[in-house]
Order: sequence, then structure tokens, then C-alpha cells
Amino acid sequence: MKIGFIGSGVMANAMIGGIIKSGLCQADDIIGAAPTECGRNRTKEQNGIEVTADNLEVIDKCDVVFLSVKPQHYAPVIAEIKEHVKADQLFISIGAGITLDYLKKAFDDKAVKIVRVMPNTPSQVGAGMSAACPNEYVTEDEAKLAVSILSAFGKTEVVPESLFDVVTGISGSGPAYVFLFIEALADAAVVGGMPRRQAYEFAAQTVYGSAKMVMETGKHPGELKDMVCSPSGTTIAAVRALEANNFRSAVLEGANAATERSAEMRG
Repeated sequence: MKIGFIGSGVMANAMIGGIIKSGLCQADDIIGAAPTECGRNRTKEQNGIEVTADNLEVIDKCDVVFLSVKPQHYAPVIAEIKEHVKADQLFISIGAGITLDYLKKAFDDKAVKIVRVMPNTPSQVGAGMSAACPNEYVTEDEAKLAVSILSAFGKTEVVPESLFDVVTGISGSGPAYVFLFIEALADAAVVGGMPRRQAYEFAAQTVYGSAKMVMETGKHPGELKDMVCSPSGTTIAAVRALEANNFRSAVLEGANAATERSAEMRG
């Protein structure tokens, strides 16, 4: 299997690195296209793959093609490649806000196999959360192939496209909320006298470990919270203060605002 990337920016390079590290493909089986020499050199140095300035070379050589250019570049890129697409080729589109309907029209309503994907920034460290939605031309086996590729740099769930705005509000924008929480938690440690570098280590590891407990134990987050809250203890005092300051509501409203904004931008 040969995998190609049209667009070799930060996210694409993170995906390429994850694919190689997972053993799904060797570097020799991946080719990346970038319009600038600087971009091509960066990709080659970072991941050791074949690079090119020619998008059509990617189409000609690859079985699976990632469309990983910025959303504003989708129209000219598709206009360039649409007459050269092969019938059995699988496309994976990661452009924010680029819907399957948009892609179908851009490819002149041809039967092009496309999986729309919404990754997030932790994909850059192999811990991403991606949503995937195949179009009507993608077979079950091809959808499974797409998921296996995406799982090389994190977790992937197949969801209906109608939930992509919700995905934006939770996992797409979600890392920013978590970073904000880590920053606030670290600030509290600094107030207490802890050096800032050490404060970030404690805060980040606490969030990482807590998330891992949710994922690995299968227990409800509320149950895990209750396990930490001893009667009349420090944790329940903190939870009381957080609830009094609308912590839970602030998170819910923030995520909902991102979901609504995503829908507005989609039109």
C-alpha cells in the first residue's frame, strides 16, 4: 500500500510520523507533496519520505491520498487532480469545515471514495482523537482501512457527519480547554509557592493520569471523582468551590459555544 499526502504541514507530518512509527507503512511507501522547497525539505528531514512539488505524482503513485492542505486551497487542488483520480483510490480529507457534499461537488459528482476526518492537535504526539465519516462510495473494508491508518496517531471513531460540529466542540477545540485548565491548576501551585516549571509538571501529569484512569478503568468519571472525595476532606472542599463558581456549567457552555460557532461557519 502506498500512501500520499497532498499538503505536508505540521498535522500531515505528525500523521506521517505516526504511520511510520506504527509499522503500518515504511517511509519508502509514503510520498508527500508540498508547494515550497522549504516545506518539502522539512518533511524529508523529519520523516525520511519521498517528497515532490507535483500533486499529480501523488495521485499517480498512491492507493490512499490524504487531502491535507488548508481549507482555502481545496478548490484549486481538487480542480488540478480530479481528472486523474483512479476508481479504486481512497481519499482522506482533513480540511476543517470541508463537508462531503462540498467534496462531491468539487469532484464534479464523480464516484470518488472519500472519508472526511476531523483530527485534533494531540495527533502531533500520537495521542489524537479523530472522527471519521465515509461517503457512500467507500466500502466497509475501505472504511476499516481508513480507521486503521488514522489509529496510527491516536484513537478514531466513525460518526455521522451530522455530529461533526459536536466533534469540533469536544475534541477539535477541546485541547484548548484542557490547556487552560492545566494553566490554571499550575497557577494555583505557583500561588502556593511551587516553581512554575514544576507546577506545570504536576498539573499536566495529573490531567494525563486522570484521563488514563477514565479510559482504562471504564468507570464513570463521577465514580472516579467520588473515590477521591473523602468526607470533610480537601477534595470535596475544592469540588464545592468549583461548583459554586459554575465550573461544570462553564465547561458545558464553552463546548456548546464552539459547536454552535462551527455550525455557523459551515453555513
